[in-house]
Amino acid sequence: MNKLITIIILCFVFIGALGQQEIPYGSNNGKYIKILNTEIYYEEYGQGPPLILLQGGMGGISNFALCIPELSKHFRVIAPDTPGQGRSGLADSMSYYLLAEYSSQLIDKLNLDSAYVMGWSDGGNTGLILANKRPDKIRKVLASGANYLLSGYPSIANDSSDWKAQFNSPEFAIENKEAIEQYVKKYPRDWKKFLIDINIMWHQEIYFSPNVLKEITIPVMIVLGDRDEVTLEHGMEMHHLIKNSQLCILPNTSHQVFHERPTLINQIAIEFFEN
Repeated sequence: MNKLITIIILCFVFIGALGQQEIPYGSNNGKYIKILNTEIYYEEYGQGPPLILLQGGMGGISNFALCIPELSKHFRVIAPDTPGQGRSGLADSMSYYLLAEYSSQLIDKLNLDSAYVMGWSDGGNTGLILANKRPDKIRKVLASGANYLLSGYPSIANDSSDWKAQFNSPEFAIENKEAIEQYVKKYPRDWKKFLIDINIMWHQEIYFSPNVLKEITIPVMIVLGDRDEVTLEHGMEMHHLIKNSQLCILPNTSHQVFHERPTLINQIAIEFFEN
């Protein structure tokens, strides 16, 4: 089993558990809203200008568990589970454009006059599309660990395994029986469809056109750890494509920015959004 598949299985077992504190983020009396015939789960914390948090792949609201307490002192934090993840239902398929459409409709259904967006990894990609698509509503976007090309994320780009065949094989279900049972017990949905759909999205050569970045007119900050899965060269490229954007490289930090550097990323985000 290759490294990527192993990581996916580990996420399957521990999905939603990373960094949880006393408040069980991701299962804390949230609400459901129907978007594109999918039940989308979300939670809210605090008061003030709306701040939408967009999770990474194989994650959930608890991706931001170490950041929400401080952010909620400054903003009305709105944290949805994206389709097929956390407590939200499965979509028919997955793409970054589709994830952006879910977020766009969430903004409208909640009747938000405007909002800030902070996204991590897949959520960062989604946030950049939103910055292009909804300048009428989105004021600023902070995108951490984002990439618009597959080549910007080498560990996935270099994955040559037949992951679809692995997920469909009887051996995979047998070898990962306990992890799958834990996942389905917590989230009763088609685990195989979810894994295949998210990997189809991840393995596209181009997630979205560079024109999406060139056409952004609102303030954007690109954030990467200096040991991020996304290459620093790719982060620089996105920074140069987005007019007047900011680039922030966090020292001694991996892709797991919100888990490893919650205090620092909160300080950076609050200053960026409020100033």
